[in-house]
Amino acid sequence: MVRCNYCERRCPLGPDAFGYCRMYWAPNGQVEERFPDKWCAHATARMETIPFYHAWPGARCLVVGTASCNFDCRYCANAEVVKVDPEAQQDVLLDISPEGLVAAARKRDCRAIVFSINEPTVSLPTLERVAAAAEAAGLVMGCLTNGYATPEATARLGAIFSCVNVSLKGLAPEFCRQYLGVPEAGPILRNIETLSRLTHVEVTTPVIEGVNSHELADMAAFLARVNPDIPWHAFRLLPEYKMQREDYPSIEAVGALVEGVGEKLRYVYFHNFIGSRWVNTHCPHCGAAVIERHSLGCGGDRLEAFHLIGHACPHCGGRVALRGFHESATAKETAV
Repeated sequence: MVRCNYCERRCPLGPDAFGYCRMYWAPNGQVEERFPDKWCAHATARMETIPFYHAWPGARCLVVGTASCNFDCRYCANAEVVKVDPEAQQDVLLDISPEGLVAAARKRDCRAIVFSINEPTVSLPTLERVAAAAEAAGLVMGCLTNGYATPEATARLGAIFSCVNVSLKGLAPEFCRQYLGVPEAGPILRNIETLSRLTHVEVTTPVIEGVNSHELADMAAFLARVNPDIPWHAFRLLPEYKMQREDYPSIEAVGALVEGVGEKLRYVYFHNFIGSRWVNTHCPHCGAAVIERHSLGCGGDRLEAFHLIGHACPHCGGRVALRGFHESATAKETAV
């Protein structure tokens, strides 16, 4: 038996021991992927849909995912993929090589490949191979992650992804145990700090009113200590899986909480509902709206107007934190 070094669970692995996520094993005394180059889906979207608000605005991306997860979120929106034994999904998963995935991205005129359906640490060797093929083709890589990786896996994430959105779901150990299935948030906080030194980081917090909403101020204070330029997305949670009968959070109540902590960070957003007024980027120096977006609810968001000159505000010349540039000539095209 050997210990898996991909996530903080550090599960014992062997020829017949597959760990919590069931995506790794050690048939010959070394950790190996069980299902390399297997994908649950691939589709095109815009970076704002992921959401990435400060990385390659308006760019088209190929969204991909594999199977399984190392969390057990009570409100998981992708439970039909991540909570099913990955071995039982092999007859429906797509077998696509890294080069094939890159070819699909280029055919669809994508600037990036973004892993966003499940947790990347459960398929990290495959993603490293995709990253090598993507780099050769001039594509960038992004991902969503729950941040519960080991320090060594986090370093690998920072090396292969040009932009990372970490889901900071809650802080209290009680919340982590009850709603996520892990002991505490310490590794996630550690890894946000690490990733912020290695690559572009944005953070998303799915807000459950009355459960983790009281922690928003502490989350904002933590992120401000790491880097006040980190874009923070407060997401109105639309609970699924084990929370299907729960009420949706109040837009007004959560919006007031977000506004109350917004001064700690330069870029704070509140969305995942139609018509949000909290989706534009304002210059942190003069307050002018420099990137305008339209909130499409759970269908993602759309870039409406990009006013920056490079990374500079056109009104005062102040710098706005941004990775990459606005490349799309069709900024008002609906995301597909």
